[in-house]
Amino acid sequence: MGGMPLNDMPWWRWRSNVRSALHMLSDQTFQRDVWLAGVDGYGDVTDAVYRLVEDTWLDNWSAEKYVGTIFRDSQEAALVDTAVLRVLRIMHQVGPDAPVSAYMEHQGWPEAVRAARDAHVRMAMADGEDPDAPPRTLEVLRIMTRSA
Repeated sequence: MGGMPLNDMPWWRWRSNVRSALHMLSDQTFQRDVWLAGVDGYGDVTDAVYRLVEDTWLDNWSAEKYVGTIFRDSQEAALVDTAVLRVLRIMHQVGPDAPVSAYMEHQGWPEAVRAARDAHVRMAMADGEDPDAPPRTLEVLRIMTRSA
């Protein structure tokens, strides 16, 4: 990932997964052109949510717990917490196996996308990357987190 060293945070692999998930959840054009269109290589909404919470357990406690290991500061953690709560609320309402369209048509989706965007932009900028670059495939994410 871009300008700053990928591994400058102690738990940089988890940071990479959270960033990847937030990136995909924050980009409605990506969601329409990739997820809704069924393009391979990027997973779906459920995959992104699991990447966001599976190792971090952000569905059980605050991102503040990871300041200094995954997140650079309390503001970054607070933005991630807001995004996680909004996305999980929708996931619990539509169900984890719901089609992408169910998420995108949910009345709270634009708010969840906005929260994910705020967190994504903050994290990308802190890592010296362009927040508007397109999301990377899951294979690229796997390669990046194996190396470095």
